[in-house]
Formats: sequence, structure tokens, C-alpha cells
Amino acid sequence: MWSLPCPGIWTEWYRHRQPRPRSPTLPLKAIPWLRPQSSTHRRAGARRAPGKRGPQRGGTSGSTRASLPAFVHLMQPHCLITLILTSGALGKGCCGRHDALEERSTEFAVSFYQKLADTDNRTNLIVSPASVSVSLGVLQFGAQGNTFRQLERALGYNVHDERVQDFLRTVYEELANSSEGIVIRLACALFLQAGIHLSPHFVAQAALWANSSLQTTNFSEPSRTLAQINEWVIHRIGGGMPDFLTLDASASPLTQVALVSTMYFKSTWQKKFSFTDTQTLPFIITEGSILKVPMMHQTADVNYGQFQTPSKHRFTVTELPYLGNKVSMFVVLPSDRITPLCQIESYLTARTIAQWTNGMRKMKMDIFIPRFRIQSNFSLKVVLPTLGITDLFDPRKADFKGISDQDNMYISTAIHKAEIEVTEDGTKASGVTAMVLLKRSRTPVFKADRPFLFFLRQAITGAVLFIGRITNPLE
Repeated sequence: MWSLPCPGIWTEWYRHRQPRPRSPTLPLKAIPWLRPQSSTHRRAGARRAPGKRGPQRGGTSGSTRASLPAFVHLMQPHCLITLILTSGALGKGCCGRHDALEERSTEFAVSFYQKLADTDNRTNLIVSPASVSVSLGVLQFGAQGNTFRQLERALGYNVHDERVQDFLRTVYEELANSSEGIVIRLACALFLQAGIHLSPHFVAQAALWANSSLQTTNFSEPSRTLAQINEWVIHRIGGGMPDFLTLDASASPLTQVALVSTMYFKSTWQKKFSFTDTQTLPFIITEGSILKVPMMHQTADVNYGQFQTPSKHRFTVTELPYLGNKVSMFVVLPSDRITPLCQIESYLTARTIAQWTNGMRKMKMDIFIPRFRIQSNFSLKVVLPTLGITDLFDPRKADFKGISDQDNMYISTAIHKAEIEVTEDGTKASGVTAMVLLKRSRTPVFKADRPFLFFLRQAITGAVLFIGRITNPLE
């Protein structure tokens, strides 16, 4: 296996205003399957001066045609695979243009979640919009024509725009600056069929995107390829899901490129819950049945707000910060057991989330949150078309000539897998739960004893890293 280490996007940012050489920025001669650019394409690939338009989306690519086996010329699918795993050790214990980009980024996160939530409103759900948008951003670097425009409309930005790169650099830089007690890892890899010739300009751009790397593989040997991809995933997330990919879900002899992105999050609360305060308490699920679940408890000063939808459905929002206050979990709870959670979900927008964060006030609360661990696994080929992203799955319409000028390159598989665990101290709870009686108090109570929505939000940029819902903490 050959690996090309790449610098972080924030390192590149501080160099981007300096004149750049017209030759490729990576040691492409070390890659035998990448051919040199022509002088014309070197000029097209050079970074443009600030204030000028980015690369043309409809032009020809700087890549050359690969020498592939005859059977591959008929179909060269581009397999996109995205993964996030988050394990939250939740212990009891810029300027106007950046505001606009923050809103667009959040709007994609909300829309992505809502499309998934609409398919089944009775089950637990966890997704990472940040992980999905990283993968789509890499594809946007190589997409052209209508394929590019669909990605641009869905994401709300053009990755060639330096203002966008500035904003996303801030996001990724903050994610990389893990402090004591919090670990956030974001990574992306392109697994390429040995012998494929890529556009050097695309390689240079992708290399600077969210800690990306390039790996060669042989998709004609599916078992070995999947083991290689799974090994990369395990290394990035520090364990967890050893068999993220399966033979049925991904590689085939016709696959040429697999795009895998991971996001890993682990932290403790700013104020830890105490394991001895966890009680077995009722939780009312969507059907009205009552379950007995481990319910964590603490009394703390938190940001809290009461709101209502235009249809007068009331709900409350509580912010629970993680250690370092860089990321917080926001818990959104209907104010009564009659209001279905889907009424709150349909009301979600980037602006409503901004209104919540601005309208909350610090106050002392008795907080009850169930301990839970949930996992979601689904095909992006179902949800992305509902966001207007369709061409990239169609071998007749997909236009990825910015990646390679090979014909019929399209996305054959798109998978997203997410997992989150919320406990007192970040480890699996034991089978025995302490029973503790709490004294009565006049302190206001936030008790998540019915289905609720939650999302993890970065404090500085407002980026939504994860979003999900709990309908049954025991599932």
C-alpha cells in the first residue's frame, strides 16, 4: 500500500496569498500513475489571485486517459463511502461573510437530518453532517458542469472560493486543536485503483482538504481492499467498528475510487455527572409505552431557553458544554408528552438554531438525561437525491472530469455510518445501577424522559458536527 501524507488545510491557508508556482504542489513525479500536466493545464490549475473567480467548472480536465482493462472502459464507477463514529464520554461529571457561511453550513446539516428523519420518525437516529460535507467537498473539487452545480446548491458554497476555504480552515483548525479531555479527529482518504491517472490539480486540492490522503489499492481483490479500508478507518477512529464495510456494500472489480471520511469525537462534560446519582426512571417512548432506563442526573448552571413553533408547540432547549467549552450538546425537548418530536424537527432551520443559542439564559437546573448508545447505518443514495444531488449516481450524467477524464466515472456506492455513546464517565456502564433518592428542590427541572432531539455544535464556528434523536434509549 502506498500512502501520500498531506498537510492540513490550515497550513496551506497561510501560504495561499503568496504567489504559487505553476507546477504541481505535490511531489507528483513520485507517483508513477500520475502523468505531468501540459503547460495549458498548469496555468488553469494555478491558484487565482484574491478577488478573481475560481476555476471554471465546465472546462476540460488536466488528467490523461488511463490504460485500463477493456472491461473497465464500459463502466468505471466511483465508489463514495463516508463513515463517522463518535463515542462521547459524557461524564456526570467572524465577520458577516463568515456568518453567512455558518448559516449555509448549518442549513445543509439541518436539511440532511430532516430528509433522513422523514423516512422514519419512530426510531433513534444519529448522523454527522460534518463528515458527509467533507466527502461532498472533495467531490466538488473534481466535479464539473451540472454535477458541480448540484453539489454547490446542496452544500450552499463553492469550495474553490477562498472565503469558503477560510471559513472551513477555521472549522478544521478548531477540530484539530484537541485539548485535554477532548479528542476530535476528522480525516478523509481516496482509495484509488492502481493505474488510474488523476488530474494533478485535483490531487493537489484534495490533499489540502480536511487532512486528506491518497491510498492505492486493487479493487479486483475485494477482500483485501475492504480489509485495507477498514484498517484505515480503525486507525483514524481509534478502534470501534472493525467491519464498517462489507463485500455486498462496496468494492467490485469495476470500482475505481473509494472515498472514505471519518469523524471521531470523545469528551467528558464540562461538569461531570456522578455515577452514584444515576437512577432507573421511566421513559415514555413514541407509542406511549413506558420503559425503565438509566437516567443520569446533575444540578448545574446551564444555558436554558423556552420556545415555541409557529403552530404553538412549546419546547425547551438546554446546552450541556463539553470540557473546554469548544463543543456543546444541545438537547431539545417538547414541553409536554402530547407534542410529537416530528413537530419540532420540521421547524428546524439554521436561523431557528441561531435564535435558540442567542435566546438562552444561564440558570440553575436539575438535569435528567438518559444514558444511551445508538448507531445508524444507511445509504446516501437515498437521501442525497432528496437534496437535489442526483447526477453523481448516474453513469450517463455524472461529470467528474476534474478528477479524471475517463468516461463513465460515477458514484456506485455511498454509505454513512454513525455511532454515539453518552454515559457518565465515557465508559460502558456496568450492569448494576445504583438507586439513589434525590431530595425535593425548587430548582427548575429539565427531564428528558420522552423522545428528544440533540445536536453537537462547535462554539466558535457554529458548525453542527452531529445531530440525532432519541426515541428509545434502550435500543
